[in-house]
Amino acid sequence: MQREGVDPESMSPDDFLCDFCARPWAEDRPMVEGHRGSIVCGRCLTVAYAELVLSKLDASRPDGTTCVLCLEERTEAMWESPVREGVFACRRCVKQSAGVLVKDAESGWKKPTA
Repeated sequence: MQREGVDPESMSPDDFLCDFCARPWAEDRPMVEGHRGSIVCGRCLTVAYAELVLSKLDASRPDGTTCVLCLEERTEAMWESPVREGVFACRRCVKQSAGVLVKDAESGWKKPTA
């Protein structure tokens, strides 16, 4: 997501925000980009991965809910941002994003194990 009111012609890293917690992009904050500029930070990804993959969360959600990362309406479990109501990530995108960060040795991000 992008900071509100930013000039698209002169954006800085601080103008790109995690869709789930609204923290800005930073060198020490690993992030994965989804479709149309959606972003999940490593911290949110850790929580989502632990809940969706390790704990196998299967929470109910409103009909028509779409994943902010893939823009698809999914039937599988989704993780909702604890900060931004109505912002969801599907299990598939959480797993794919985790795979991306794990392969990026510079990110320092590791999949949670418990």
